[in-house]
Amino acid sequence: MNIALIGYGRMGHEIEEIAVARGHAVKIIIDKDNISDLNKENLKGIDVAIEFSSPEAAFENISKCLGMKVPVVSGTTGWLKDYDKAAEICRKNNTSFIHSSNFSIGVNLLFRLNAELAKQMSNYKDYSVFIEEIHHTKKMDAPSGTAITLAEGITKQHPGYTGWRFENDIKDNLIPVRSVREGVVPGTHTISWDSTVDTLSLKHEAKNRKGFAVGTVIAAEFIYTRKGVFTMNDILGF
Repeated sequence: MNIALIGYGRMGHEIEEIAVARGHAVKIIIDKDNISDLNKENLKGIDVAIEFSSPEAAFENISKCLGMKVPVVSGTTGWLKDYDKAAEICRKNNTSFIHSSNFSIGVNLLFRLNAELAKQMSNYKDYSVFIEEIHHTKKMDAPSGTAITLAEGITKQHPGYTGWRFENDIKDNLIPVRSVREGVVPGTHTISWDSTVDTLSLKHEAKNRKGFAVGTVIAAEFIYTRKGVFTMNDILGF
């Protein structure tokens, strides 16, 4: 594949390394200092754009690429109020698009296990759920997109919960989420179901960013020959 890489922070560097190791070519790199280079001329011959920019820039970047019929893989979080618009632009231009709050294969297995556990826990009213996410101090959004996806997975399966809340907010029927920012932690997510007699937990702890980068490139390999709007469930066969 010929790749356009949009966003060249830590994740962008990791994705470039993995993409090249898997035999692909990064033909153009777009960052905040050369955003004007994201144009039709520079996207000629590009098979897929991988977008890890910022919440403020993501929708515009994605829309530009989809509008020029370039498939897009996006891992930016914090912009999803415009997700449906992006999906519609994709369909209108007969191209392909996938967004995930986390492309790590391990995290997506966690999403699946989390939903199944929530479904089972709906039968046991003595348990209440709590989510904690820990990330490096430079992470811009809180809670993480992954934590929000986990909370949404629970609400779809457990009738006792209708959404999520920050840890210190006191609201009924909402899942409390604690966000911790410290050091250079790539990402740790823990879902705990607590009762008076025991606690049952699911935990994913990233050792580095490589797992996120590998999953992102796998997603690009999956969508660039297809048409439509996809999720990681399509890639993993769930």
